[in-house]
Amino acid sequence: MTNVFIIHGAFGHPQENWFPWLKKELEKVGCKVFVPKFPTPEGQSLENWLNVFKDYEKYVDENTIFVAHSIGPSFVLHLLEKYKTKATFLIAGFLGALGFAEVDKINSTFFEKPFDWKKIKENCKNIFVIGSDNDPYIPLEKTYELAEKLNVKPIIIHGAGHFNEKAGYTKFPFLLEKIKEFLK
Repeated sequence: MTNVFIIHGAFGHPQENWFPWLKKELEKVGCKVFVPKFPTPEGQSLENWLNVFKDYEKYVDENTIFVAHSIGPSFVLHLLEKYKTKATFLIAGFLGALGFAEVDKINSTFFEKPFDWKKIKENCKNIFVIGSDNDPYIPLEKTYELAEKLNVKPIIIHGAGHFNEKAGYTKFPFLLEKIKEFLK
C-alpha cells in the first residue's frame, strides 16, 4: 500500500480546494491518505509544522508520495532532506518572498536556511513542479526557479490560477493521473 500525504498551504486547511476529492480518489485505488492540519496563519512556522508532522513520520517510507500546495512544497522540501520517497508533486510552489507582506512574514521560516538540493534529489528521484501561467500569488518565474533548483522541467497548466477553489479547482484529474503512474 502506498501512503500519500497531501500538504495544504498558508491560510489553508485539509478540507479546501481539491484535497478532499484527491484523498477520496486515491483511497479508491488502495492508498492510505493523510491530510494533516498545520497551524496557519496563527502559529505558522517551519518548526511548528515539523512538530505536527512528527505524529506522521512513522508512515513515511520509500513508497510514500508527497503532494503539496503553495507553501506546502517548501515544507516538503525540508522533509525530503530527511526521508527517501517514491514521488513528490509540488503544486504552486515557490522559494523566498512573494511581495505580500502578511504572507511573506508567516512564510519566512520556511526559507531561512538554504535547502540541501543534492540530498533532496537523492531522496526523491521523481519530483514534479506544477505551476500556472496566471497564478495571482506565484509569478511564473518562481515556478521556473523551483524547477531549476530541482533540475526538472516544470509542468505549466494554462489558466489554473492558484489551483484553488477560487480558480475552479475542487477536482484535479491531471494530478490524479500523474500520481497513479507511481501506484503500479
